[in-house]
Amino acid sequence: MDQNDLIIKIIDFGTSLVKTGKKIRGKCGTPYYIAPEILKSDEYNEKCDIWSVGVIFYIMLCGYPPFVGSDDDEIMENVKIGVFSMQGKEWSVVSQEAKDLVRHMIELDINKRFSAQQVLNHSFFTNNSISP
Repeated sequence: MDQNDLIIKIIDFGTSLVKTGKKIRGKCGTPYYIAPEILKSDEYNEKCDIWSVGVIFYIMLCGYPPFVGSDDDEIMENVKIGVFSMQGKEWSVVSQEAKDLVRHMIELDINKRFSAQQVLNHSFFTNNSISP
């Protein structure tokens, strides 16, 4: 495997929050990736970014988004409900560690949702390493 095959680039986090504990106001986001608290409230914190990265992680693991719908409104209603599945043949080859991390990142309750530090300390990262 070529080292360039290991590079992942994520863009368009121009509105992401960099200071923990600070409340943000205003609604912006893409339906598939937007955190439910942004849709439900005028205030949210940095954990909305953990949700968005969790959705990206979910898609990387199975190839499709956790919340779908026939249009943007239906997708956002499903995001607000926050119920997703990790069933099917795509998920049969995904490790329990990866599934556990997804569950903690795409957690509807922001008090239970992992912080960035908790994500990095999760066994998915600490028990697995990729060497070029």
